[in-house]
Amino acid sequence: MNSYGYWILGLAVLYTAVLIVLGNIVRRRASSAEGFWVGGRSFRPWMVFACITGLFSGSTFIAVMELAYLKGISAAWYGVAEMVHVLIIAIVLLGIFRRKLMVTIFGLIGDHFGRVALGVAGLITAFTFPMWSVATALSFASAVSAFTNLPITVSVIISALLLLIYLQAGGMWSVVMTQTANTIMFALMFIVGAIAFFIKPGIGGLAQLAVSRPEMFDPTGVGLQVIIAWFATFLINVLLAQAALQMALSCRTVEEGRRGLLMAFGANIFFIFFGVLFGLAAAAVTPGGARGMIQVPLYLAQVLPAPLVGVFFLGVWACALGWGAPCQFSGSTSLGRDFMGAVNLRFTDEQKVRYTKISLVFLTGVMILLSFLRSDQAAWWNVLAWTLRNGATFAPVVAALFWPLATRRAAVTAMLCGFLSGLAWYYLGGWHPSKFYLNIHPVFVGMSANILGMVLVTLVEQAGKWRIGGPNLTAVRRSLALFSGTATVAVLLLILTNFGWLYKMGLFGLSFFLVVVGLYVLILSVVVPREEMVARMETDPATA
Repeated sequence: MNSYGYWILGLAVLYTAVLIVLGNIVRRRASSAEGFWVGGRSFRPWMVFACITGLFSGSTFIAVMELAYLKGISAAWYGVAEMVHVLIIAIVLLGIFRRKLMVTIFGLIGDHFGRVALGVAGLITAFTFPMWSVATALSFASAVSAFTNLPITVSVIISALLLLIYLQAGGMWSVVMTQTANTIMFALMFIVGAIAFFIKPGIGGLAQLAVSRPEMFDPTGVGLQVIIAWFATFLINVLLAQAALQMALSCRTVEEGRRGLLMAFGANIFFIFFGVLFGLAAAAVTPGGARGMIQVPLYLAQVLPAPLVGVFFLGVWACALGWGAPCQFSGSTSLGRDFMGAVNLRFTDEQKVRYTKISLVFLTGVMILLSFLRSDQAAWWNVLAWTLRNGATFAPVVAALFWPLATRRAAVTAMLCGFLSGLAWYYLGGWHPSKFYLNIHPVFVGMSANILGMVLVTLVEQAGKWRIGGPNLTAVRRSLALFSGTATVAVLLLILTNFGWLYKMGLFGLSFFLVVVGLYVLILSVVVPREEMVARMETDPATA
């Protein structure tokens, strides 16, 4: 191990010790179950800002910097997609979920579709959330392996154990304290990275890179289908962003939570900009590498002394913790609170807190296991997790909010179909990050199967209990039906007239998914329970 390795590991250990102390300080704030899960709903906007910045912006920086080294400026689209999704959550959805006093997305599913659906949803979460955690933990592990003889997996184990230690300390209060410290580390990381950039390669070096490798400045260099999949994944995720909602809903009021989200939205611009800048700088100074998270530390070592490199990767460590901690905690909440609550309805909140802490230990082991399976492509791990989780939960969540006709059996069927089809499609494509089976991204396969399972099982199981339309449809429902029906027909015509081009460009999967979504919105708008219609006609015969 050289001096760079000592500084990186030394600062990480010191920072770990500080986080443990902070976790014990805030432990007394988590004296109740609500305090443990949602901070007693007493957060302030700056706390939400720190949490969301550490959560999404830190993971965005890691994914963008790694991809920018390999693919150039097109990596920024990943961050833009994430920004849009935070904005929609802040403006549209926060109030809806706060009125329902939601703690987890899967708790919402359980309230509407029963304990079996709740149990299935909790298990799916337990499988997918460690994928998000390992995605950013690998970034710091790569830096450590570049300067030491430690394998990446050993560094992942260290970071996983850190997550376990301080999350056990104080639940959501532990997360907010840690994210505040992480936000300070992000600022220091940007300052050090900017110093390195102006030393070498500078603006002139980027100009030379543009001449020698013009593909690095292609806005679609990462692939059009991949960019579209990023936006589709994040847009779908607005209804399912459990960790973000759990943090924002910890505020005293909806408006305070919204302000915190909007502050984080603005801050994310810096993470995208610096992620692209540092990735391009590394590509200019240390070209030819296959893994961006290995080449970036090698680039910095050519420019900066060991202490400053240590400070930079302390920021990367903070990114790993900022994303991994909330994901591990939120996944553990679903497993310990939702799944165990479905197993035994008599469990008290105190018992569920205990099982949540046990779940943290279990998911730590899952996270370590995943690191052995694939030790690169942070963005791939993130998208895989979103594909499986969102592919399982999107249709049930929408139905729980807007379609009272939906059944319990349909919800369970939809979750299993979406999860398994997305996983199977990745397998058929050889788990490749950008080349997919039949040129269709797995996210569109999983989401489509999820929606179709929900609709078909509900309509068959509720046969004779529903009807189409009627005088009780509101103006909003009629407008939605008209818009979704028109859009569905338009996309169908596009597919029929341009199938070859759509397939070649990798857009057929998106087009088919848009048709399925359009039909889903149309059905939710016009298919209503017959009892509702009968009751309306009995009270107002003129509507018959």
